[in-house]
Amino acid sequence: MQPTRTPIVRVDGTDDGGGPVNDTRLRGARWWKEVGWRHVVGVVVIIYCVLPLLYVLSAALNPGGSLTGSNDLFSTVSFTNFTELFHRGFGRWAANSLIICSVTAIGTVLMGAAAAYAFSRYRFRGRRSTLTGLLLVQMFPQMLAAVAIFLLLLQLKDVFPVLGLNSIPGLIAVYLGGALGVNTFLLYGFFNTVPKELDEAARIDGASHGQVYWTIIMPLVTPILVVVGLLSFISTYGEFFIASTVLQSNSKFTLAIGLYQWASDERNAPWGLFAAGAVLAAIPVVLLFLFLQKYIVGGLTSGSVKG
Repeated sequence: MQPTRTPIVRVDGTDDGGGPVNDTRLRGARWWKEVGWRHVVGVVVIIYCVLPLLYVLSAALNPGGSLTGSNDLFSTVSFTNFTELFHRGFGRWAANSLIICSVTAIGTVLMGAAAAYAFSRYRFRGRRSTLTGLLLVQMFPQMLAAVAIFLLLLQLKDVFPVLGLNSIPGLIAVYLGGALGVNTFLLYGFFNTVPKELDEAARIDGASHGQVYWTIIMPLVTPILVVVGLLSFISTYGEFFIASTVLQSNSKFTLAIGLYQWASDERNAPWGLFAAGAVLAAIPVVLLFLFLQKYIVGGLTSGSVKG
């Protein structure tokens, strides 16, 4: 019995013996109907996303930039706006934002992980009602409590100035209190996916509760910890309403408040400086996404399915 030979398909659709073969490639109207329109939609979406970025970058590189004068993209290229930023307090605002966001992200991860671990692993009186209460509280936005936060920090300033009004630690404390509920629920679903048998095996080997938590559980839930920290960082990085209520001195402003001051005057706003500041302000968030992208998908999806 002779072995079968696989024919070689030519470009014209025939094999090496001259006979036609079945060609399953899409052509003509069928290709446009099933595949081609997807490419068109993709190109349109890319253009829609890239054009605003190019416009902002062009305005940042235009020393005399305005809203109407920046329509000609990259007609003038100069780094004057970027050098002028740091003579206007931009460096101080950026440092304040990075300090506030970093401390808030770390504190949110530590507090949320501890609370989620307790709700996931222990059974105690009031557990279910506390979880329900956290969920109900998070249904109301934090800005509804702006007046109460202002009055509370105003009174606290006379007793404990470090956490009072116009205080960076006070703003961090407000952010930490507002972020506990929703992040606890997000972490709680992920902690439930870690088998409890790991805890029991570690305790049989003589591990304490702290050793189980820090050396076994925390490394296993690293993806969701990264996601919570990233979301906390981004939300506080661009937050304006609460920050403008608490902070009142120019030296303690965040980037959101400082850049808003430049853009608040519609007639005399330095749009070139504003665009340059926006470009530089976006760099930390972009770098974080690039550095932590391998954790984002796993952290957002693994907690949705138990098992």
